[in-house]
Amino acid sequence: MSPNISSYLTASALVLLAIDTPSATAFAPQPAKIAKTSQSHHHRRSSSLTHLHESKDNDRARMEKSWEHMMGSDWREFRAKLVAQEHQSDAMVGGNNKNSAKQTSTSSKKEEKIGNFISGAISSIFSKGESSKEKEREEETVSPTVVKEDLKNSSPSASDIFDGVDVGGATKFSKIQINSPCDDPFMDEEECHIVYDEPQVKIDSHRWAHPLYHVEPGCILIANEKLGGVFHQTVVLIIDHNESAGSTGMVINRPFPGNLIKIASETESNIDLSLKMAFSKAPVSYGGPVMQDQFSTLHGFGEVMGSKKVCPGVFVGGSSQLMQEVRRNHLHPTEVLFVKGHAAWVPGQLTREIEKGVWYIAAASADLILRYAGAPVSKDDNASDLWADVLSCMGEKYEDIATTHSGRGDERMLP
Repeated sequence: MSPNISSYLTASALVLLAIDTPSATAFAPQPAKIAKTSQSHHHRRSSSLTHLHESKDNDRARMEKSWEHMMGSDWREFRAKLVAQEHQSDAMVGGNNKNSAKQTSTSSKKEEKIGNFISGAISSIFSKGESSKEKEREEETVSPTVVKEDLKNSSPSASDIFDGVDVGGATKFSKIQINSPCDDPFMDEEECHIVYDEPQVKIDSHRWAHPLYHVEPGCILIANEKLGGVFHQTVVLIIDHNESAGSTGMVINRPFPGNLIKIASETESNIDLSLKMAFSKAPVSYGGPVMQDQFSTLHGFGEVMGSKKVCPGVFVGGSSQLMQEVRRNHLHPTEVLFVKGHAAWVPGQLTREIEKGVWYIAAASADLILRYAGAPVSKDDNASDLWADVLSCMGEKYEDIATTHSGRGDERMLP
């Protein structure tokens, strides 16, 4: 091999090594005898390699977010399908049940069980032993008379009998038990069906929302129609929630009339000039009454360095990395919402407000949450009133509230 080719391959290998090990170039000590021009050259090369690494990390974050979407691994959407399926089942049963109040209570308990299971299944592992034994004892003491009465009340019509349900004691959950997933020792049969059975209903992944019975990061608070002040008809995204440390969130449906460079120039703002110029056309929203001179970023780009994944497809922070992606033309400034200020609750405060009915708790699709951060808008969306749009997606009594009290829209003068 010629000396020139050997030198070229050695230099190439060193460059590749530097790309794969950022600390080798950014923090490696330099010999004392190197000239200033050489030091300047190494500094520029280290800076460019650092930016290259950050770009690679940003690309990886973007791909991970895209893969998660394509694989349908949004656990919140899976939960939404389960809730929709429960509503559908209750609606079918309710047609033959005169006691509608009892059905509503049953539906609420089922939804609450699903929500509690998805968000905290582990906590219930240690309390199943006694309940399972009691259930077995109850099943053993069921008399034949009760069984006959149940079969008489649930006799299928001629058109439904060929579905196989209720034939020979079969139910919709009956399977041939070969390597059954319900052999899982940490779940009872009902929970096993929740996890392993594909929901029979479909939802619009672009716009879905349903009530929750607990607060979790990534959920939204919808202001009660009676709430006034700066939170009147607001939608608040919960970023952090801890009963002992408090909660933080940001209003996501109060866009300012103007872009970042206009709002940051006309109001008290603490924002870097480079960010202001790179995101000059980015939208801005009122985020809450706390620290209104500070900006946060809400986006769906991916979990870049310095950002936090609030829920699948929704991220906050990482503005310096997002600025690089704007300069690389991989991200448009209008796909990032700058949120001015935020909302905060001391420990126990948010719980008390919810108990008094100040907020409705809900889970919602990423596109609804990112309405003002570049998410697509369809013809079915109420593009100018996110508060009413989310309530409409939640259905039932919430849809009535939206119909009765909507009209002012998201863009308004704050009190």
